[in-house]
Amino acid sequence: MKHIAQSSRNFATTLPVLDGKNWSRWCIQMKAIFGYQDVADIVEEGFPILEEGATEAHRNAHKQNKKKDYKAICLLHQALDNAHFEKIVGSAIAKEHKIRLQTMRRKYELMLMEEGERVDDFFTRLITHTNAMKACGEKMDDATIVEKFLRIVTPKFDYVVVAIEELGRVENMKIEELQKSLEAQEQRINERITYRSSHQTLQM
Repeated sequence: MKHIAQSSRNFATTLPVLDGKNWSRWCIQMKAIFGYQDVADIVEEGFPILEEGATEAHRNAHKQNKKKDYKAICLLHQALDNAHFEKIVGSAIAKEHKIRLQTMRRKYELMLMEEGERVDDFFTRLITHTNAMKACGEKMDDATIVEKFLRIVTPKFDYVVVAIEELGRVENMKIEELQKSLEAQEQRINERITYRSSHQTLQM
């Protein structure tokens, strides 16, 4: 048994240590301890991921839930022998990795090219995000990313998108090729705008 310090509730106890032979008893004891320490709901149900644009109240609630989560983890770590500690830590890391990847996937699905955003800035933003997803184990080939680009570029690039799709080049197209095609279209548009502006100035 391991001792834990006396808490602000004047509660002192010893933690049962899971050794592989006392699973049922250990679960009952730990459930009672988690309940007394007010972290049972976090252990059993977890808590929602903090979404972008969350209100101040949601951020404060998330912060409090995070504290409870760390408290539960601290208790749990002290209640394991070395073998079980290694298993739990490995599982926790894998779960955190999975949650992070799920968050990035959600953000990826919601990403759009903003009106007025330069092609190179847009590519940098999206490629940085997809690289982070790949680092977390997501498998993404060029064709998948190219398809994403073609779906979310602004309407001024529709001509390029239609041309690429009609030629059946999506599956074999490299990201760099798409970027060059969109940048060429962007340059043509900008030159046209500059010409019209200069022409109108001369007429005036």
